[in-house]
Amino acid sequence: MTPTRFRWFVVFLLFAITVVNYIDRAAIAYAMPLIQRDLGLSPADVGTVLGAFGLGYAVTTLAGGFAVDRYGARYVLLIAALLWSVATGMVALAGSVAVLYAARVLLGLAEGPNFPAVTGAITHWLSPRERATALGNALFAVPLALALGGPIVTELLAGLGWRWTFGILFVLSVAWLPLWFFPFRDDPAQSRHVNPAELAHIRSGAPGAAGAAHAMPNSWPDERTLHTLLTNRTLAANTWAFFVFGYFLFFFMTWLPSYLERKYSLDLRDVGLFTVLPWLAAAAVLWLLGRWSDHLLATTGRLRVARSYLIAGSQLIAALAVVPVALTDNLTVAIAGITVAVAASMGANAAFYAVNVDIVPQRAATSLGIMDFALAIAGFAAPVVTGWVLDLRGSFLDAFLLMTALALSSVLAVLAFHRPDEDREAAQSLS
Repeated sequence: MTPTRFRWFVVFLLFAITVVNYIDRAAIAYAMPLIQRDLGLSPADVGTVLGAFGLGYAVTTLAGGFAVDRYGARYVLLIAALLWSVATGMVALAGSVAVLYAARVLLGLAEGPNFPAVTGAITHWLSPRERATALGNALFAVPLALALGGPIVTELLAGLGWRWTFGILFVLSVAWLPLWFFPFRDDPAQSRHVNPAELAHIRSGAPGAAGAAHAMPNSWPDERTLHTLLTNRTLAANTWAFFVFGYFLFFFMTWLPSYLERKYSLDLRDVGLFTVLPWLAAAAVLWLLGRWSDHLLATTGRLRVARSYLIAGSQLIAALAVVPVALTDNLTVAIAGITVAVAASMGANAAFYAVNVDIVPQRAATSLGIMDFALAIAGFAAPVVTGWVLDLRGSFLDAFLLMTALALSSVLAVLAFHRPDEDREAAQSLS
């Protein structure tokens, strides 16, 4: 029997909602100069509003991981997408800083479960030998959305204003809901689109990889499970490195348009165009490294090679690339450095996610929720700290140098403590 390939349609659905997710969360950065003018915000106000997303996100990305393991990705992601559609619509109606801040907190609360749901769905729908590739394909949506979102959103802003732009984004978010809910099932065995051959493929193991997909635990994690997830050294190092990636991501996602406008006096449409290259490069590198990670695992059988070295190497490149950006006044040099930094910091994203599945496949969503909690903290810290720095010194120099130091710390942490081959054995008894 020829296997069906419905699992890849599931990956496409996850890719599609992640595109919507990131356009919704990033649009505020392009709209902020207009909103700042209309509502009279200071740089510190801007940083606080941009950082508000991270506060909400921190709460539900952790709880979302628990919820996905308990209730499944189908309902969790449906409710999350519905709520973030409402939050996007609130921005269109905002008439004060308080409403704008509340909308951003709600958006963070609603979008928090997205990546635990992505990880949970891929854990149950893809075989071990395909997971990093599938995660790379789904996460490819992040830089792609940011690359395409820049020119699209700036054109909408220039033509329609920020209120109508967020109204259109609200409609796009709502449109995805039925496309997800009706064809998707948490267990591929319950899907009428999956034949026995594909189901056997999904549940097959692979040498040197984590075991076959586990059944959903359908329970909240107990104290022993949480203790293991929080004290496993590989997961801890992975989480710190992911925090650093998140700091890079949210800095460039929230402040890059304002940086280009402020430092190089670019207008709104030019800002949108100049942000395309870094995110397109990140999309290509993320997709390639996801596949390369699975290839390295297949050829070496070692997670240390396939995951750890790839993470450390990409973070090191990101650290070095930020230095010339901090020191230059040349737009070409700045864009080149930003492009390398964004692509390198995001390149190992699939490996970050795959480590959770490799080590604790039966609690991958919960583990991912813990890791994504660190990204949520970065989502608050990066824009807020940058706003404070600009208020105090009026320059992005210190912000860039801080990013270099953080990236170097993550390289050291991964090289010293990231031992997935050894540490997954200690976590295999989790239920």
